[in-house]
Amino acid sequence: MSLQNIIWLGCGGTPGVGKTTLGKELASRSGLKYINVGDLAQELYNGYDEEYDCPILDEDRVVDELENQMREGGTIVDYHGCDFFPERWFHIVFVLRTDNSVLYKRLKTRGYGEKKLKDNIQCEIFQVLYEEAIASYKEEIVHQLSSNKPEDLEDNINQILKWIEQWVKDHNT
Repeated sequence: MSLQNIIWLGCGGTPGVGKTTLGKELASRSGLKYINVGDLAQELYNGYDEEYDCPILDEDRVVDELENQMREGGTIVDYHGCDFFPERWFHIVFVLRTDNSVLYKRLKTRGYGEKKLKDNIQCEIFQVLYEEAIASYKEEIVHQLSSNKPEDLEDNINQILKWIEQWVKDHNT
C-alpha cells in the first residue's frame, strides 16, 4: 500500500488563515497532490455573490469533478469549508486558526470590504469552520492548528509530515 494511493488531507479554515500557503508547501515536501477548490470555483460556479464579491460554488459539480482524483488518493484539498465533501474522502482534516487581530490585518491587506471582513472575523471568533468539520467528520480525525506567525507554518508542516510518516508505517504492514 503506497502513500500515493491511500492518504487524503483536508485543510480548512476562514479565508486568510494560511491554508493555501500550508497546502502548497506541504504538497511540495510530501509529494502529495494539491487541489485548491477555490480555483475550481472559477469554473464550477452557479452564480456570483455581488455582496461578497466572489463566485457561488456549485458544490455538487465540485464533488463530481474531484471524485476520480480523490479515489486515487495522495491528495491535499484546500477550501475554507468542508461540509459538502464526502466523509470517505479524508483520513485527517486540519483546520487552521488565526488570532483575530492577525486575521483582520491579513484580510484588510487583501482588500476585503467591510461586510466581508466583519463576517469572516466573526466566523473565526465563533469557530464556525471548526464546528462544521466536527459535525461533518469523526471528531478524532479533525485537528486545529495555529497559524499566526511564520514559525507556525514550519511547525504545522513538520507536525503533518510526522503524521503522514506514522500513517504510512501503520498502514504498510
